[in-house]
Amino acid sequence: MERFFDEELKNLHKDILKMAVMAQEAIFRSVEALQSRDRGEAQGVIDTDDKVDELELEIDERCIDLIARHQPMAGDLRFITTGMKINAELERIADLAVDISQRVLELADKPVLKPLIDIPKLSVIAQDMVRDAIDSFIEKDVDLAKKTVFSDQEADNLRNLVQDELINDYMAKDPSSAPRAVPLLLIARHLERICDHATNIAEDVIYMVKGKVIKHHSGELS
Repeated sequence: MERFFDEELKNLHKDILKMAVMAQEAIFRSVEALQSRDRGEAQGVIDTDDKVDELELEIDERCIDLIARHQPMAGDLRFITTGMKINAELERIADLAVDISQRVLELADKPVLKPLIDIPKLSVIAQDMVRDAIDSFIEKDVDLAKKTVFSDQEADNLRNLVQDELINDYMAKDPSSAPRAVPLLLIARHLERICDHATNIAEDVIYMVKGKVIKHHSGELS
């Protein structure tokens, strides 16, 4: 029975990693669509979101079933409950990639407002944070999880930079630029929110490994 439970935990682990790959791919494709103004790629991200939603439900049901049947304790229980939280965070990340893709559709037929410089930088930070958060989960690496948490401030700063530029240098000076500026402003916010979800995953990993809740207590990371 114990070996069967271990196999079920491994299968849960694999499904969470599958969810992570789908979420990471959605981010990458949405940003690629933005940079190339590719309506087809953007629509592709939107169309595949149902598969992400279906997998999220399957993982949730599996976690609940494991808890109900095996009544796990200590580390196993933390792994399953953390898996449920990470699953939810990944689904939200994929949703934000859909939001980015919807903004791309709004921009695709409009003249380019400005060269994209800071938003691609923010997208790299977001993708790196999600990758590091998932790697910290795979490796049970608390140091990498902490690195992810500390990276969030850089994302916030860059989002603020994009926001200030679009509002003060474009919309305030030329209100007619708003239909092109607002989608870019929203994309920056979506990317920053992805970073927030990656931070949440990293905090959950620290709880899983250490049994220590550091959410809302980031000062305790050092």
